[in-house]
Formats: sequence, structure tokens, C-alpha cells
Amino acid sequence: MNRVDSLIDAFVNRSISRRRMVQGAAALGLAAPALTVLERSHVLAFQPAENKVRWVSPRGTIDVLDDYPYWVAAKMGYFGDLETSLEPGPMEATAGTKSVDAGQADMGYPSPGVFSLTVEQGIPLMSVFQMGAYDVFDFAFRKGEMPESLKGLEGKTISLGSAGWQGITDPELAQAGLDPKTVSYVDAGQTWGQALAQGQVDSALSWAGLRAQWLASGLDFDYILGSSWSKFPANSFVIRSADFEDANLDAVYTNYLKGWAQGLEFGYHNPLAATQITMEALPALQEVFTDKQVAVESMWQLAQVFRGDWATRPEGWGEASMESWNTFLKTAFDIGQLTKEIKAEDIISNKYVKGANDFDHEKVKADAAGFALSDDFKSLVVPEGAGA
Repeated sequence: MNRVDSLIDAFVNRSISRRRMVQGAAALGLAAPALTVLERSHVLAFQPAENKVRWVSPRGTIDVLDDYPYWVAAKMGYFGDLETSLEPGPMEATAGTKSVDAGQADMGYPSPGVFSLTVEQGIPLMSVFQMGAYDVFDFAFRKGEMPESLKGLEGKTISLGSAGWQGITDPELAQAGLDPKTVSYVDAGQTWGQALAQGQVDSALSWAGLRAQWLASGLDFDYILGSSWSKFPANSFVIRSADFEDANLDAVYTNYLKGWAQGLEFGYHNPLAATQITMEALPALQEVFTDKQVAVESMWQLAQVFRGDWATRPEGWGEASMESWNTFLKTAFDIGQLTKEIKAEDIISNKYVKGANDFDHEKVKADAAGFALSDDFKSLVVPEGAGA
């Protein structure tokens, strides 16, 4: 097998990206006409290949309730004939976006800070589905020690699960009127919540859904909620720019995101069922949430962030606000986190959103209402506002 064939095999096996394959072929001396033929060939025409989409988590684990729309869609058949996978990524902040760029995954789920930093590094990605309409990020404090605002963190310490999460917290602090340089960060890995509980730091980064999960594990904190004051967006789904520009892939990504949108719709109407489905798909959650009512609360915290201010999102699930994104990007630039100005319209798109919301909403609502709850969930309290 020659080296070009080896490159093609590596691409087909999804260990390298389309861009890196073509670059590698050029480095091997493939002539320009041959490169043109290669780029237009059937081999490179479809990525993700074989009607499959691989999604990678930014959290280092998939054993969370955060991704309930995926598990609902998989259970209810909302992905149709698409082959899908949802995989854990390393805890390192930019690992997910780098996996997408390298062709090891098709879709990542970075925070705005991680995504914008990745783009500035020259990695060609496009955000295509805004999961968090409200800011999902919160700051946790020991009981009785929460300041009136984030300005009270001046001179204090904040624990993070990864040093790269500073790209999340710095803009949040700046938005609140605090110079990020006046705080100190502690990279505590997976035990960053415990670091706060044990008095090693003054605050810890958290988010909707994780608050309830921490409570279930005995970490009882007070919180300044991002959704109550922040103008920033939250995490979104990103894909390779080359895939975004490839019209052959529009149907694949639209149908995939339609599955997520239906999962979101289902969860809004029946959070108990969505929680049950997710916990059945991820048995490890049974040990995390021995109290199923707390599990429902975790799921519902996320559901409210995902839905956000519904009245301002006429296209529905996944619609991004350019105003919100430009507010974030300007803040990140003003504090020097970004070294060049980036316009939201250059890295954010709602191209797939209308198609993703083009499903039978009444059927999904009926699916949710008619789902048979197990005995563990039948007696639980439905969160206020569900399906309202």
C-alpha cells in the first residue's frame, strides 16, 4: 500500500480529518490536478461517513443528566436511520474541539470561551446549535459565605476542574465588573467541588444540572446563578467548517440536530420521563442519584437553561443570539483573552435550526405524555413550569 492510500485509509477510519488528509497528500507531492480530483472524490464527499455522527463530551464523562435530549432521542427513535454515538472526552478544556478538528469526532460541545479560543488558534470550526440559551455557568460558595455579586470575589480563590476553564470564568468575572487578574485559580481536577467544601478555596465554578448532582453527593452550596444576570450564551454544538460548507452534509446534520430538538421538546413536556430514560441508559447515575427527585431537579435545571427566553427564539430549539454572542466576544477581547476581534456572524450559524425544528411537535408532546413511568418515578413531583 502506498502512502496516499494509507492516508485515505486513515481518513476512512476517521483517525484524521479531511483537511489533514489533503494536506498530507500535498506534502507527499501529489500534483495539483490530482489533489483537485481527490477533494471532489466520493471518498471525501461525505463526512461524517456512512450516515453517522459522533458527538464528544467536554466533561470527561457521559454519566451525567446533561445530555438527556440525546438519550431521549435514541430511546424514542428520533434520530431515524442515523447512526449516532455520544462519547466522553478528556477533562482538558480544548480536547473536544481538537477531537473534532482531528476527525476523531464530528461534533463538540464547548463553552463560548473554549470555542472562541479554539477559533483564534486557527482551528476552523462553526457553531451550529445553541444548546444553552441562558448562561449555564454558576459560582458556588460555602453556606453563608456568598457575596452579593461576583465583585465580592476580588482577592479570592476559585477552584476549576481544568486550568482551561479560566477561559470560561475570566469573561464572566469581567462581565460582572471584576478584573479577572484580581482572583487566583486552583486546578483541582475532578475534585474541584470538594476543594470548596473542604475550605481550600473561596468559590468553585459550577453549572445548571451540576448543582443538583453536587447536592446529591453531599456538596451543599449557595450559588450565584449565571442565568439570573448574565447576558452571555452557553455551550453550543460545533462542527468542522469544511463540513458546514459541504452541502452534501446538510441533511445529515439537520436530521441529527432534529433528533436533539425532539429530545429537548420531549423533556420540556415530561421531565420525569426524560430523567428516567437517561438514568436507564446510564446505570452509573443510579448510584449518583439515590433520590430520584433530586435527579429530576438536575435535569430540570438544565431544561430551563436550554429553553431560555423562548419568546425571543422564533426558530425554536438551538437558535443562537448574535447579540448575546457578540457581547461575549467583545468582553473576551476587551480583557485580552482574545487577541483579535471576532464577529459572531463569522463563527456562529443558524443554518440548520429551522430544519431541526421541522418535526411533528404534537406527536412528540403525545409521546411524552404517554410514556410509561416506572414505579420509582410515578410518585415524583413534576417540576413547576413543565410543558406550560
